[in-house]
Amino acid sequence: MTDFVERGWVSRDGLELRASDYAGAGGDCRLPVICLHGLTRNSKDFEEVAPRLAANGRRVLALDVRGRGRSGWDPNPANYQHKVYARDVLELMDKLGISRAVFVGTSMGGLITITVAAIRSHAVAAAVLNDVGPEVAKAGIERILSYAGQPATIETWDDAAEYVRRTNEVAFPDHAAVDWQAFARRTFRDDNGRPALDYDPAIAIPLAKAPIKTRSLVASFLFRRLARRRPTLLVRGALSDLMTAEIAARMKRSAPALRIAAIPGIGHAPMLTEPEAIAAIDEFLRTVP
Repeated sequence: MTDFVERGWVSRDGLELRASDYAGAGGDCRLPVICLHGLTRNSKDFEEVAPRLAANGRRVLALDVRGRGRSGWDPNPANYQHKVYARDVLELMDKLGISRAVFVGTSMGGLITITVAAIRSHAVAAAVLNDVGPEVAKAGIERILSYAGQPATIETWDDAAEYVRRTNEVAFPDHAAVDWQAFARRTFRDDNGRPALDYDPAIAIPLAKAPIKTRSLVASFLFRRLARRRPTLLVRGALSDLMTAEIAARMKRSAPALRIAAIPGIGHAPMLTEPEAIAAIDEFLRTVP
């Protein structure tokens, strides 16, 4: 695995945040990549993706969004929202002197990307939206909310592997035991010898306070503004219960230049290590400075 430097910064509301910074091979002559994970995930989801992109000549920053991974837990759960997350990203960019970047956002990370572009349009030079868009399917949302923030009795790493298998098998039907063990190590942290979910359970509180909208006119407008003005790639799992083929087709109609790559045998959300995802992202990035 390519080495990275841990970057830390303090948000405007005083929370300590972290990111992994992978140096691009051959220097920083190309636009950097900012990787943003999903709702209950963390930067470890990019521990294979980031080194490969860095080896191709791009500096890569894989963030732990507040409340996840190495970043601090917010004492005010109301701050667990896309606008605050996007502000955190922009503060890191300012700290590191990055004016523009290519964004790779999985699920929630894709929505943060759209929000970043809404706040500071020129900051997003291009975007890879991983299995997410301005509209999502109700079935996928309900499945995620059935476990996000819910307590889980986990005593061993085998328990952790069984937990991620139970909550994600619909998305990765071909995973073997070794894959679930690796998945568990990305989902849990070691807490004095025992696995613990690597996020603040309070991230689910804002989601529980209001009905989840599967489609938003504001989000649709912001997506069109993003995808019509800069290169955008939608990666979707062919089995996804969140980003269906019908939703992807509607996104394409609203933004004809949108590129779409469907990953066979995978649901929500591709890990971006699948051969088809690698090929699609590599081809896409060849068109971006």
